Amino acid sequence: MPAGHTYTDPLGTERAWESAHRQTRPATSAVDGVGIVAILQRRGSDGSQQQQQQQQRTEPELLLQRQYRPPVDRVMIEVPAGLVDAGETPAACALRELKEETGYVGEVAGEEEGFGISPVMFNDPGFCNTNLNMVHVTVDLSRPENQNPQPELEDSEFIECFSVPLRDLYAECRRLEKEGCAIDARVGTLAEGIEIAKRWKLV
Repeated sequence: MPAGHTYTDPLGTERAWESAHRQTRPATSAVDGVGIVAILQRRGSDGSQQQQQQQQRTEPELLLQRQYRPPVDRVMIEVPAGLVDAGETPAACALRELKEETGYVGEVAGEEEGFGISPVMFNDPGFCNTNLNMVHVTVDLSRPENQNPQPELEDSEFIECFSVPLRDLYAECRRLEKEGCAIDARVGTLAEGIEIAKRWKLV
């Protein structure tokens, strides 16, 4: 909803600022919702050398979505995402939303190492107070429940899922933009990070 703020700048001048506030954040949560970095991989089940070699040849892919967004009147390229329910952790929210929007069953990656859930991120602080955690999830495509994933979409949701090799994400964003799609900032920032890491040989 619209909101107005009055504040004093560093020079002592009183100023007004118009913004929007999301009203759905649960009292028990530090964030409104989550974005999900879902990495699709195939793991061998018996540890055989053949399956290990197959796993090494299978490049990780990022799960993405196409979804029309009325505020920008464009089809957006996004990661799966959703709002946190009351009493729900960001990790639980991510796994629930992933299953509902894509049909995939995943696991939070590296949670014990502090990697699984990002710091709190503000989507557009110059305009609104909306914030989120990015949650890193791995999806094992060899699991039986991931062989034929069936989304559980609401009547108002029209979402198309697809995947892109992580190494090609930046180039794919460029291609999709030329086709008329709009790139969500979470997807674009991830693509920029991968491209920077490649160009400056950070890994």
